[in-house]
Amino acid sequence: MIDAQVSATDRAQAAGPCLTCMAAMALIIVAVVASFAHLGIDFRALVAGDSLRLMLKFITEFFPPDVSGAFLAKTAWAALQTLAVSALGTLLAVVAGAALALPAAGRLGTVARQGARLVLNLLRSVPELVWAALMVLAAGLGPFAGLLALALHTSGVFGRLFAEALENAPREPERALHDAGSGAIAAFVYGSLPLVMPQWLAYMLYRWEMNIRMAAVLGFVGAGGLGQMLYFHLSLFQQAQAATVLGAMCVLVVLVDALSSRWRRGLAPAYA
Repeated sequence: MIDAQVSATDRAQAAGPCLTCMAAMALIIVAVVASFAHLGIDFRALVAGDSLRLMLKFITEFFPPDVSGAFLAKTAWAALQTLAVSALGTLLAVVAGAALALPAAGRLGTVARQGARLVLNLLRSVPELVWAALMVLAAGLGPFAGLLALALHTSGVFGRLFAEALENAPREPERALHDAGSGAIAAFVYGSLPLVMPQWLAYMLYRWEMNIRMAAVLGFVGAGGLGQMLYFHLSLFQQAQAATVLGAMCVLVVLVDALSSRWRRGLAPAYA
């Protein structure tokens, strides 16, 4: 075994450097240099004396944050709205993604597989902000538009992830149940679903963390929650109130991240 590894290393060294790797690296460097040249970014202006002074002045305007009782209550309500939008959007996406994952994994034939994958590609190719802008036009301003935007985009993500998990799962338990006389649904539920469910749950929790952040951003296009509050106060140059909203966003993300990480660690033995 050791001799085989040594001989493989010797052959790799004798073959010389990887020309393909070098060419790819050269293309990346050329693309980066061309991008900077095309954009014409002036980094000297960023660190100039006036720029640094203005940035420091802008940052200091956020302190101290507005911690009045009335505004904190308003911020807490917006945080709950953001949390509800992310949770409901993720839940709807789980249902739609699971429904599309079955045909996307080839369980219903080749035609259904190609059609489902096309739908999933369309759903996740449109960013959440674009979906939110469209949903605001369709459903009006408010959290419902944000919920629909998250559900549409995340359905495409879940469908792809769930389908890949199904494709990689062994089919022997499901075939054994089917050969023993079980129906197709019962064989899937008791044969394949237990194998992929821990991975599906991990995907759900991780994506919920991401949707918390995105739900806060969607408010910039009128989808409610903390994002809408932040956009409103920044538009009026009320940095103290904006600082409070930013703090609420950070607290919400940290709490959900800690809770989700703990749940995912609890799922870890299921992968063994």
